[in-house]
Amino acid sequence: MQGRRIFFRTFAGNMIEVRVKDTALQHAAEEGMDAFLRVFIDATKAAIGGELTAETMGDLTADQVTLLAWDTLHEEVMDGGFVQLIHNGYGPFIFKNPLAKALKLWGLRDLSKLIYDAHTLWLQHREEIERDCTDEEFMALFERFPEFDDLDDEFVENEEEWVSEIAHYVDEHIERFAVIER
Repeated sequence: MQGRRIFFRTFAGNMIEVRVKDTALQHAAEEGMDAFLRVFIDATKAAIGGELTAETMGDLTADQVTLLAWDTLHEEVMDGGFVQLIHNGYGPFIFKNPLAKALKLWGLRDLSKLIYDAHTLWLQHREEIERDCTDEEFMALFERFPEFDDLDDEFVENEEEWVSEIAHYVDEHIERFAVIER
């Protein structure tokens, strides 16, 4: 990832142009894959006003949306697993959008399969998990839906590898994510 210089990309139509400073990328690359991805994620969020919505989603490329979906998936599952992700209302965003397919095209077949497996469980249990509940009832969801445990464990066990693969994909296709400025 080090050694990248200026890349130019003209975004088609009404696409928002995401800009990243080359110096920020150099520093982030020295810190590691998470920091490298964070530069692109933060710049993309900043370009759309901080939050991905149905309206702002149309202003981004498919790769940019995939990266933001990965960020949501990553943050939620690492913090509280798939039950938390679903309870917090991200099920439709993760499972109804083509995230699993896009990640498969990026070369992350195992992660794609994991998302498809979680999607199957989401379809079976979403109504109950998405319901409003107290903190105590929320904590009980983890015991009531242990079938998510193996998926959570697989995610955590492979997280570092998947972050690395995504960072390499972004680096190899950098023009799909941002314009790099000096």
